[in-house]
Amino acid sequence: MTTLNYLDDFQPGQVLRSPGTLAVSAEEIKQFAQQYDPQPFHLDEAAAQQTFFRGLAASGWHTAALTMRLLVDTLHIQGGIIGAGFDEFRWPRPTRPGDVLRLEAEVLGIKTSQSKPQQGFLNHRVTTYNQHDEAVLIMTGNLLVPRRSPG
Repeated sequence: MTTLNYLDDFQPGQVLRSPGTLAVSAEEIKQFAQQYDPQPFHLDEAAAQQTFFRGLAASGWHTAALTMRLLVDTLHIQGGIIGAGFDEFRWPRPTRPGDVLRLEAEVLGIKTSQSKPQQGFLNHRVTTYNQHDEAVLIMTGNLLVPRRSPG
């Protein structure tokens, strides 16, 4: 059984790494795109060659969904991961078929809620890397996290 984390369990400067990886296939890229982002560079290898991406590329939202899965498997927050907004969200390079993704999450800061002392905010930076240690997604933002005990 996995131990669940509270705000009190995190420290600024702490870096957490995903315990596993996720492999991305061309079929998964196309399936996601067919349902959520049906554009040629996500659906068809030949058509994708003629686009900005010069080949099949996963939707950025597909990469974000895979990142979310890795984040859930990494942080193990009591009550789940509840986003409270992002300050930065970018895709420095596309996710490609055959990529194997992993995640690093750095705790940037901790702030207890003044109005609800039983919870607080975890400011973090998440970077999702491919197998070449190239960032495919970078986001910074805040998570709403319960405290073990107020005060």
